[in-house]
Amino acid sequence: MKLLVLASSLDLRQPFSATPAWWQLLKGLYEAGVEVIATPYQGAAIESLWWRAEPNPARRQGDLFKTMRDITRAVLPAPSPSMTADPARESISDKAVRQAANSLIAPIWRRHLERILNTETDVDALLFLTLPLNHLRGLPKHITDTYNLPVFYFDGDVPASLPNMSGFASGFRIYHGADLTEYTAFISNSSGGQALLKQLGVANAHTVWYGADPDVFSPIPAPAQDIDVLFYGHGREYRSEWIDRMIAAPSTEMAASRFAVRGTNLGELGNAERLPYLSFSKLREYVCRSKLNLCITRGAHASVYASSSSRPFELAAMGACIVANPYLGIEEWFEPGKELIVVESAEEAIERYQHLLTHDSERTAIGKAARQRVLKQHTFRHRAAELINIIRQYL
Repeated sequence: MKLLVLASSLDLRQPFSATPAWWQLLKGLYEAGVEVIATPYQGAAIESLWWRAEPNPARRQGDLFKTMRDITRAVLPAPSPSMTADPARESISDKAVRQAANSLIAPIWRRHLERILNTETDVDALLFLTLPLNHLRGLPKHITDTYNLPVFYFDGDVPASLPNMSGFASGFRIYHGADLTEYTAFISNSSGGQALLKQLGVANAHTVWYGADPDVFSPIPAPAQDIDVLFYGHGREYRSEWIDRMIAAPSTEMAASRFAVRGTNLGELGNAERLPYLSFSKLREYVCRSKLNLCITRGAHASVYASSSSRPFELAAMGACIVANPYLGIEEWFEPGKELIVVESAEEAIERYQHLLTHDSERTAIGKAARQRVLKQHTFRHRAAELINIIRQYL
């Protein structure tokens, strides 16, 4: 199988949280024997051992576009209270940005893909990875009509990306003005999101959860665990309540324990120490230095059944003892009480922290069980195989 992949980004320096996951997924496809040609929508075209990169044909325009979007949002009036209450409505700034993208950037991408497909005549399918689908309206249909190729869209941000959600303040509203019927099928990270996508008019919806590459996310042998409780993440959006319950309140109550966080825009954190950013690769060291690792999932994902995010799988692959906030459908991936711990309140969090910090063998057993579960069911090799099976249905 040969796939042409349009990724939101291939550059880990770009502010797209799914990029590390896409690296792992593309690596998994390579390991399954798939030939991958990857081209980024934002940032530089990064070559790797696992895919051949084609350039970003609109990199200069994309950088200007991002600047224009930021200026437009700053200059135009803020959304009215009625619009804030109804996230399905499109703001004036978002509409202006979308129309500009379709007029200026989409034609460049059309010519770029035509050039690749006229050269690479054995491509089996196209896969769009969480790029703004309303910026390229008409392009999937053109590809299917001209080259008789299926075009798949993988949304890795369901349900937060959907029109009935608010999305992230820094992100695109990718569904407004899009024609979802252009795509052969939609794939998302969310089991509960399948029904939501079909309500929007998607005919074929599938689920491929996130996972972890165990070669990348593996334990460091016998680290000195000098951190008691660690949280690694960015932003309070949709999880402010659980940051307070699982970090701020416990770190104040448990003054003798070392709480630490690595992230930005997390607000008040009680007595938790803020660790410096020393590259994405530092995540493994921080996790393995910590006796307990917190998985605080944003409310949008936690409230829609089995809406996966990367962090539980990454932590589990590193053999971490995970303590999580309530997460609907988490039992699809890990067994609560055996492979991770779920707490329902600040009081329960404090109680479980205190117990686990004084029971080393129990912590170790939970971490080992979680890693074994990942190796058995949740690697990106598993996810690549699932994706391949979905695509084959439409070839």
